[in-house]
Amino acid sequence: MSFVKNARLLAARGARLAQNRSYSDEMKLTFAAANKTFYDAAVVRQIDVPSFSGSFGILAKHVPTLAVLKPGVVQVVENDGKQLKFFVSSGSVTVNDDSSVQVLAEEAHNVEDIDVNEARQLLAKYQSQLSSAGDDKAKAEAAIAVEVAEALVKAAE
Repeated sequence: MSFVKNARLLAARGARLAQNRSYSDEMKLTFAAANKTFYDAAVVRQIDVPSFSGSFGILAKHVPTLAVLKPGVVQVVENDGKQLKFFVSSGSVTVNDDSSVQVLAEEAHNVEDIDVNEARQLLAKYQSQLSSAGDDKAKAEAAIAVEVAEALVKAAE
């Protein structure tokens, strides 16, 4: 087959796939952690998530995506405009082609519930552990704890 004929076939297939996608005008969010389920297929306006490939916002009809969450704040804008912020330690976010979104966190807490002084104490503790770590494994574990504690302090401030 010639290049032109292959290109035409691929273009036609792509157009059929795009027409068959069932993007929704509503976005349903499921957001859960081991300690709590925050949203269960709730219709929301927007979700902002921190990921290792960069922070990004999600609206209805977002391109399907899979990303790894980094420590930081997930912000949810509900349909009435109310904005809620949650600290997540890590996890994943999945955006499906039907505009459903799953945010699954290892640990998540409402930012309003975080005591900034306790967060600072945790950060100091983990920084001390990092500086006194004896082997590579201990250094790596302490470095991860410091990264999470730094994000926790930033979220609480």
